[in-house]
Amino acid sequence: MVALIAVLAAGGLLAWYAGRWGDGWPQRIALGVTLTELALASFEWSRAGATLASAEHGPWLVLAAWPWIPRFGIAFRLGLDGLSLLMVVLTAFLGVVSVLASWREIRERRGFFYFNLLWTLAGAVGVFLALDLFLFFFFWELMLVPMYFLIMIWGHENRRYAALKFFIFTQGSGLVMLVAILALVFAHRAATGTFSFNYFELQGTDMGSSTAMWVMLGFFVAFAVKLPALPFHTWLPDAHTEAPTAGSIILAGVMLKTGAYGLLRFVLPLFPDAALRFAPVAMTLGALGIVYGALLAFAQSDLKRMVAYTSVSHLGFVLLGVFAMNAWALQGAVMQMVAHGISTGALFVLVGVLQQRLQTRDMRSMGGLWASAPRMGAMLVFFAVASLGLPGLGNFVGEFLILLGSYRANLALTVVAALGLITAAIYALAMVQQTMHGEGPPGRRMADVSAREMTMLYAMIAASVWLGVYPQPVLDIAAPALSAMPGGVLRTTIK
Repeated sequence: MVALIAVLAAGGLLAWYAGRWGDGWPQRIALGVTLTELALASFEWSRAGATLASAEHGPWLVLAAWPWIPRFGIAFRLGLDGLSLLMVVLTAFLGVVSVLASWREIRERRGFFYFNLLWTLAGAVGVFLALDLFLFFFFWELMLVPMYFLIMIWGHENRRYAALKFFIFTQGSGLVMLVAILALVFAHRAATGTFSFNYFELQGTDMGSSTAMWVMLGFFVAFAVKLPALPFHTWLPDAHTEAPTAGSIILAGVMLKTGAYGLLRFVLPLFPDAALRFAPVAMTLGALGIVYGALLAFAQSDLKRMVAYTSVSHLGFVLLGVFAMNAWALQGAVMQMVAHGISTGALFVLVGVLQQRLQTRDMRSMGGLWASAPRMGAMLVFFAVASLGLPGLGNFVGEFLILLGSYRANLALTVVAALGLITAAIYALAMVQQTMHGEGPPGRRMADVSAREMTMLYAMIAASVWLGVYPQPVLDIAAPALSAMPGGVLRTTIK
């Protein structure tokens, strides 16, 4: 399990050093490292079924701990269950995609670029595995710094503003979470007489209801900023728009999922009663975010900014599902996390391809591209309809389960959220029409997607279709982790 983090961290250092050997070495090493990570994650998946069936450690596939700062109850404590395994597999898969997407785009300081890319992935994997809250905070902060450099150095025209805004929002919310972690630890010490950052020991900490609510809100704000949820989302469109293609893929597919993962892993299990009382507010933010993000996406002329706002809408479904707190909604939230990472990651790949060829992201300057790039047009149509939730693809399964579960928790908010399905169809089809159809500048032709780009996109098509046609393996892997949440969180039992 440690290898899942170590391979990426060591590979990043090697890629940085390999920049001295020639321009081609860093990307080859980065590709080898991400493929190795994907192989390790796939191996854990292959043995997950048998491990969960044995039920020796409950929902946990692997648990490991080593002393770190024992005086304060801090340990290097890692754990892998079905929820974290899904996120690690998604991270590894999108890591391979981001390296391939950067193959021609990044032409300067390649060693340092792939170092930052791999260390961002290492930090994210650490977040998904950490079961010590101090270690979790360490990895949470670790992934922010290399992403800041990815935007600042290799981003587009307004990259400095976007990178600084990203860092201020995420770092500021991280400090709020640190205060909440310390408050929880001191509350636990007051109740038991011992310091501990152990995730399992902190569950059920005796606190007053008002104290629990304030501490829970500290965690919620940090995770809502990263998700991002309305009204904490304003950093996201700028960061996505200015980041290089790989940065946008990792932001949308991995880093936003750390916020959703935090809600599932920490907010619900550590503060079940406070989360239940706060649920109507959180569900309202989720439902409003779905509609708000979709409307703003439709209003954009910048193609990349449009795709960025779709994330605000789609991850509003995740927030709605998490705080509906029943079996269907939670399963749907997990499915939406995985499916969104694939479909939106693919859209950012296509946006990057279009920007490289046309030197613009303005949809008003596009149009009529299907004639010269039919394969790109077909790919854009596929992932546009995947994003809007076409039946048979992964996003549909996630959104359907979330709406089914939230209907049982709050009918009015479910109706509001369902409007997002209509607005999603409008902006998705408008995107295809403005870029691929109509009349473009006279005489302009564009090279179609290359074999390397088609390889990435075919793999993402296969993943999206698999999730839509046969989602049961993903649901089965996630179910034990969701079922193991403390009593009072789930309104129904996962079967």
